[in-house]
Amino acid sequence: MKNLKKLSLPILLAGLMTVTAACGGATNADNTNGDNGAKTEELSGSLTISGSSAMQPLVAAAAEEFMNENPNVDIQVNAGGSGTGLSQVAEGSVDIGNSDVFAEEKEGIPADQLVDHKVAVVAMTAAVNPKVGIKDISKADLIKVFTGEITNWKDLGGADQKIVLVNRPDSSGTRATFVKFGLDGNTPAEGITEDSSNTVKKIINETDGAIGYLALSYFTDESVTPLSIDGVEATEENVTNGKFPIWAYEHSYTKGEAEGLAKAFIDYMMSDEIQTTLLKEQGYTAATSMKVERDAEGNQTNK
Repeated sequence: MKNLKKLSLPILLAGLMTVTAACGGATNADNTNGDNGAKTEELSGSLTISGSSAMQPLVAAAAEEFMNENPNVDIQVNAGGSGTGLSQVAEGSVDIGNSDVFAEEKEGIPADQLVDHKVAVVAMTAAVNPKVGIKDISKADLIKVFTGEITNWKDLGGADQKIVLVNRPDSSGTRATFVKFGLDGNTPAEGITEDSSNTVKKIINETDGAIGYLALSYFTDESVTPLSIDGVEATEENVTNGKFPIWAYEHSYTKGEAEGLAKAFIDYMMSDEIQTTLLKEQGYTAATSMKVERDAEGNQTNK
């Protein structure tokens, strides 16, 4: 019995050391990152993002998922148009400015102070009220419609309805992209002008004879009809191979190199989780999947 007692104490101490080591390992794992033992900092704070309404659905969805994973982070995503996003990030009133156009394309924007992050590609096309009665239009006729040369849908084989133009303001990157690649630079005639793509969609749906333009991410139901151009549908395949002409990069700009929470969120936007899943769910295309590329002057080349 004495020998048993002598043996039990070392065994007990060894057991306690094993348990203590195991508990200590779990604690360290919760507070370290990888094999180097560096502490993982829990993300916290607030982030303000503004700009492109064409990009807003994607960024808002990503922000929601990011906040779910990081409960101490608050992200505000506002629209207002690409010009607003670029101006506000340049003046430092927001952390990230989203834009459908290159900063170099916007007059008065200090593009040399901004850093571009090409998050995705967005395609857009003309959207009409379903009662208009057409689903395809030539680019030549599209230009005539938006410049006011054609004023009734019956001239294009549609209903006998007056054409009602619904435009975005000059600050809109969606407008700039549509005018540049859909209208070959021709200025649209006067019509209804709205700041928000959501409002544009609502007006087109509620107004007989209405036509406007929307990013593909807004064609989630049959309330408006997307038009193919010269027989080419606005599909991801036709966008990536360069057959459908009306597309643009979705830029997230920061003033200087992204840091802190802004960098963490942009890195998240560029992650496989977002690029391979959320982009497609929201109607966007990964920039890395494009078989063509464009520069700030709009020149398109094969990769």
